[in-house]
Amino acid sequence: MHSQKEKKRDADKRASGRAKPIREVVEKIQPKVRPADSEKLIRKIQKQLKKKDKEEIIEGALKTFYEAEELKPYQVELLKLQRHMENTNKKMVVLFDGRDASGKGGTIRRITRYLNEKRYRTVALGKPSEQQKTELHIKRYIEHFPRAGEIVLFDRSWYNRALVEPVMGFCTEDQYKRFMKKVVTYEHNFLDDAGRTILIKLYFSVSKREQKRRFDRRKNDPLRQWKLSEVDLQAQELWDNFTEKKFQLLKRTHTEKSPWWVIRSDNKHLARRETMKLILSIVPYKGRSRDLDLNPDPHVVIPGDKELRRMKKQRRKHGRFVE
Repeated sequence: MHSQKEKKRDADKRASGRAKPIREVVEKIQPKVRPADSEKLIRKIQKQLKKKDKEEIIEGALKTFYEAEELKPYQVELLKLQRHMENTNKKMVVLFDGRDASGKGGTIRRITRYLNEKRYRTVALGKPSEQQKTELHIKRYIEHFPRAGEIVLFDRSWYNRALVEPVMGFCTEDQYKRFMKKVVTYEHNFLDDAGRTILIKLYFSVSKREQKRRFDRRKNDPLRQWKLSEVDLQAQELWDNFTEKKFQLLKRTHTEKSPWWVIRSDNKHLARRETMKLILSIVPYKGRSRDLDLNPDPHVVIPGDKELRRMKKQRRKHGRFVE
């Protein structure tokens, strides 16, 4: 039986990435002046590694390897799904929304890793131009909608107006209200095309503690600093504001025809695997594996209406949301 302390330590290790044990060990023992030859450096470090260090590195490497292997059967199924979309001339739109550093981008990369690049696109729009600000908010997203047989994944969607924009003051209260009033109608309109368009709405949900850890890593890693945005720097301070907007999002834009799915994403690997299973379970396609379990884990993938009931219960009990 593991103690709570051991469980927390294991969870931290899973969340912090498999490269961390290797990085920590190497930083302790590598010479200040590194040899130009990396093979010589590796041999030098190997000689200094203690047994415990070696075990941690091996464990980290094996975890990384087997987690990647675990995704491959689902990535094969995603290829079958992509072929099905092409053969039937259907279109798929997948929205990835949620808090910053909640794992949206990493999940998109794992989903698209082996897909045919000619038949999918990832769309991540920047700030609207002055002209776009005068147009219908959703127009610039519709311009990127899929053609027949194509899949488009939006890394943040038109729901920016329901989440980030009102919290950060990037839109007026009136613009927010009008969007919330009309967005479901917009969606139902473009879904009324004889079942040819499929819309999947995903909200990635990360805990406050884990979000802070990921922001700290971005601050301290020069390869990740570019990810830190103006919104990131205020996300922790405005946590409750974002939670309120999540509540309103689920309350007003989760419908039977265009439902939300909340993905618990503190554990990145589980979030990626279960998102793949969710997408594969929603769309029937030819050649689906009968041996592979495509039922998403109910602890990781939560229907939007169920999450909404949980949030309402929290507010009744505590007088506030507990995220």
